[in-house]
Amino acid sequence: MPNGEQDPPSRMLLVEGNDDLHVVTHICIRASIPNFEIETKGSIGELLDSIPYEIEVGERTVLGIMLDADGNPAGRRQAVADRLGKAGIELPSFPQPEGVVIDSDPSTGLPRVGVWMMPDNQSLGELEDFLAAMIPADDPVWPISQEYIDGIPPEHRKFQEGKRLRAQVHAWLAAQEEPRPPGLAIQTQDLDIDGPLCVRFTEWLRALFGEPAS
Repeated sequence: MPNGEQDPPSRMLLVEGNDDLHVVTHICIRASIPNFEIETKGSIGELLDSIPYEIEVGERTVLGIMLDADGNPAGRRQAVADRLGKAGIELPSFPQPEGVVIDSDPSTGLPRVGVWMMPDNQSLGELEDFLAAMIPADDPVWPISQEYIDGIPPEHRKFQEGKRLRAQVHAWLAAQEEPRPPGLAIQTQDLDIDGPLCVRFTEWLRALFGEPAS
């Protein structure tokens, strides 16, 4: 979300890919979240490896880290904790459903740091699991999209079993009046930002990127 700051931006959220960027951007627009920059790293490895550097960027006041749990939430969490630890920041050792926000430390000059692990800071999964929770509960196409993907014979599936929900979500997106990527589906309100999980995510963003308490 461009905010007119000169490089390097002081308020930054690191994400893995473009879908993450567009989903967060459109959630922030609809929920009126304070401005900050989002940078895609291209892969989980590049995102993790960038953490120590991004913390040390001059004038950095807030650094958010958003990543997928995939099939190993504990391992991903430990990978983030190891990199934050090298910078002198301790990540809480237990899952926090509301997301992690660690206040800045004036004595060290370290920024405020936040961590959100898709979909909900606890479960296996990824961005698409988060998006599935944004599909309206009474949507008539969603169960049909699930049945369509489930009905593909295993020998003809070109997606891994662990990615079945991802395939279902993209089948649902393709069945909208104008098939569109997830970010635009948020913009057009096909996806609902008022469900419990998305509300929790927006509260995390506000806690992270809102102004510090006076």
